[in-house]
Amino acid sequence: MMKLLLGLSRAIDALNERVGRTLMWLVLAAVLVSAGNATSRYMLDIASNAWLELQWYLFSAVFLLCAGYTLRHNEHIRIDVVNSHLSTRTQMWIDIFGLVLFLVPMSLIIIWLSWPVFVNAYESGEISVNAGGLIRWPARLMVPVGFSLLLLQGISELIKRIAYLMGLIPNPLEKHENAALEQLHVDEEATK
Repeated sequence: MMKLLLGLSRAIDALNERVGRTLMWLVLAAVLVSAGNATSRYMLDIASNAWLELQWYLFSAVFLLCAGYTLRHNEHIRIDVVNSHLSTRTQMWIDIFGLVLFLVPMSLIIIWLSWPVFVNAYESGEISVNAGGLIRWPARLMVPVGFSLLLLQGISELIKRIAYLMGLIPNPLEKHENAALEQLHVDEEATK
């Protein structure tokens, strides 16, 4: 059973890795849109609310859709001052507790509450109240999709924490020098 769960974890990791690496480019796009918008506004005296809203959409996409990627790479905010003084096993149990009691329920609630908001915006053709503004449903869709990716990554992290406590994989919180070597070790342990 754990072999199947570790396979699921690897698939989720791969999904969030692909999404994160792809959407990183939106940071550059947001910077270029921002620079272009500022240049056209101050040098050419041409302004557009659509460009400003596009910046917000791009930033929102990076923030929301890359949350799972951030969790996958253990780059989210932690209280390391306290956590670093605890044993690795205790850290794993704290993570399991946090994932089960906070991250998973919070993600499910936000997905549940945000989906009807997206559907309403899509069906009504909601657009920005600003002159020249953009349609709103893509921004509304980012919330349930982003939290779905975060939820999936939370499940993956939960699987890895349990597998570590069972002695099946190395510490998932450690940064290993060679990720390919680490994945090979995970694959070998899962097949045992």
